Amino acid sequence: MTPVVISGAPLGFADVVAVARHGAPVELTAEAIEAMRRSRARVEELAAGELPVYGISTGFGALAGTRIAPEHRSELQHSLIRSHAAGMGEAVEPEVVRGMMLLRLRTLATGRCGVRPAVAEALATLLNTGVTPVVPVHGSLGASGDLAPLAHVAAALVGEGGALAGTGLAPIRLEAKEGLSLVNGTDGMLAMLVLACEDARLLVRTADVTAAMSVEALLGTDRVFAADLQALRPHPGQAASAENLRRLLAGSAIVASHRDSPHAVQDSYSMRCSPQVAGAARDTLEFAVRVAERELAAAIDNPVVLADGRVESNGNFHGEPLAFACDFLAIACAEVGAIAERRVDRLLDPTRSSGLPPFLAPEPGVNSGLMLAQYTAAALVAENRLLAHPASTDSVPTSGMQEDHVSMGWSAAVKLRRLLANVARVLAVELLCAARGLELRAPLPAAPATARVGQLVTAEVGGPGPDRLLAPELAAAERLVRGGAVVAAAQAAVGELR
Repeated sequence: MTPVVISGAPLGFADVVAVARHGAPVELTAEAIEAMRRSRARVEELAAGELPVYGISTGFGALAGTRIAPEHRSELQHSLIRSHAAGMGEAVEPEVVRGMMLLRLRTLATGRCGVRPAVAEALATLLNTGVTPVVPVHGSLGASGDLAPLAHVAAALVGEGGALAGTGLAPIRLEAKEGLSLVNGTDGMLAMLVLACEDARLLVRTADVTAAMSVEALLGTDRVFAADLQALRPHPGQAASAENLRRLLAGSAIVASHRDSPHAVQDSYSMRCSPQVAGAARDTLEFAVRVAERELAAAIDNPVVLADGRVESNGNFHGEPLAFACDFLAIACAEVGAIAERRVDRLLDPTRSSGLPPFLAPEPGVNSGLMLAQYTAAALVAENRLLAHPASTDSVPTSGMQEDHVSMGWSAAVKLRRLLANVARVLAVELLCAARGLELRAPLPAAPATARVGQLVTAEVGGPGPDRLLAPELAAAERLVRGGAVVAAAQAAVGELR
C-alpha cells in the first residue's frame, strides 16, 4: 500500500481515510525531520535557561506558576502522560485511534512543537507496525486538546499500558516539552469529524436512492423534482438532491403509469420535500468539510515554536470550531433519518400506500410483514433526537478554573458517529421496505436505477413471502447501505450521483 507522506504540509481527507481505515503506512520526509531539529534546538536552549516557559520549565494547567528544576523536566513529561491517561469506558474504534495518531504526527512534523525527530519517528513506527493503543471513550473535554485520549497514545510510546508488549518495540524517554506536545491537540475530534464527513457523504446519496424507491413504490410524482422548480430556491444541496431523484426515477414505467392521473393533488412532505431536507444536509456537510480542511492544515500545540524562534502560548487547542461542525452535522443528518422513517411508515400503512398490502405482507393478519421494521426505525429516530442535542453548549470548567471554558468537541464527535450509524440503519429499513414495495408493483417495471438496487436487495434477503426472521434481513440491508453497495448499484445505471 502506498505510504502517506508526512511533511508537515496539510493532509487531505483521503490521507486520513487511508491510514485510519485501510492501514496505510506513513513516511516522514527529510524536510520534516529537519524542521523538527531546528525547533528542538530552540526548546533545548530555553530549557537550559532561567526564563519560565510553560510546559518546559513550569507545571501544567493550574500549576503553570510552579517552576520545575532542570533535573526534573524529563520526569515532568512522563508524569504528565501518566496523570492525563485518565480515560474511562469502552474503547473507541481503532480507526479513530489511528486517525488521531496520524494527525498528531503531522503536527509534530510541522516543526512548531519543538520535539525531537525521534518522538515523531516512534509515533510513525506505531502506525506502520499496526500497534493501536486502547483509548477509552470518556475523558476529553475538547479544550487543551484531546488530553486524555492522546495521553493514552503517548503512554504506549513510553512503554506504559502494555501496548508494546510482544511487539519488540522499545519505549522512548521524553525530554522537555515532548509529553505536552503529544497530548495538546484536537486530533481525536478532528479524526472523528473527517471520518464522519466521509460517512455522511455516502449516506446523503444513499438517502436519495431510498427516497426515489419510496416515491416510486408509493405512486408519487417526479414532477416536483423538476430543475426549474428547484431553481426557484437556489440552494446547491437541494439542486443536487433533486437532480439525483430525477435521474434515479427516469424511465420508470411505474411513475409513467400515473403521471397524468389526478390520484393525488400533492404528495406528502416526506416524498415531495425530500430534496429540501437531504439538500440542506448536504450544505451542512460542506460547511463541516471546510472546517475539517482548515484544521487539517493547522499546527495545534501550546506553546508553539514560531519560525522566528519565539515560543508563545496560545489558545488554538480549543476545539470549538470542530464542536460546532459536529453538532451542526448531527442535527442535519438526524433529519435525513427522520424523513426516511416517515416514508417507511407511509409504505406500510394501507390507508396511505396507494394500494400496497398492509405492512407489505402476503395474507395480512396471518403475516405481519414489515410492521416491526418501522418500530425499529422509529426507535432509532427517537435516539437520534437525543444525540442531536448540541454538546458544544455544555461547557464544564476544569483545572481549578484555569480552563474555565471548554468545547466538548470530543463528545460532539463521538455522538455524531453514533448518530450516523443510526441513520444508516434507518435507511436500511427504508431500503428493505421500498424494494419490497417495488416488487409488489409488478408487472410494471421500476426505473433502471431503482430496479437495479431492488434486485441487489432481493438477492441478499429474498422477495415477498410469509413472515420470516426479520433481523438478519435488516442487518443485510444495513451492510448494503454502509458498504456503499446501494449507491454503487444505482450509479451503475445512471452514472455518478451528486
